Amino acid sequence: MLNDLFSALGSRKKAKRVGRGIGSNLGKTCGRGHKGQKSRSGGFHKIGFEGGQTPLHRRLPKSGFKSRTNKYTFDIRLDSLIKIQGDITIHALIENKIVPNIAKKVKIYLAGTLDQKIKIVDDNISVTKGVLNFIER
Repeated sequence: MLNDLFSALGSRKKAKRVGRGIGSNLGKTCGRGHKGQKSRSGGFHKIGFEGGQTPLHRRLPKSGFKSRTNKYTFDIRLDSLIKIQGDITIHALIENKIVPNIAKKVKIYLAGTLDQKIKIVDDNISVTKGVLNFIER
């Protein structure tokens, strides 16, 4: 039953209760030590700050680029076209739930085989070299 569930013994650690007197080992300075930036409230540097030295993320060269248009391009397998009767268009692929509604371009790559040849009508559908054997001209 849900009301009988509990976590395994030793899997959950008790939280540190700071500022509860000398005997607790976390009284007075609360485990922060004396003086210095880290001992004060709100006293901490920003993430990545290295004490004035140029931070690692600025020392390393920039790399990579992610095209925004590429998120509308989808790759599909040749054998997933078995469901489609007739000409292959992006609308036919969307109706048969092979690609999502946002698809603007599709690339068909060779994976599996087809019994019959397919006819691609849409300009936004590209194919790999291996798929050319399965296309009707």
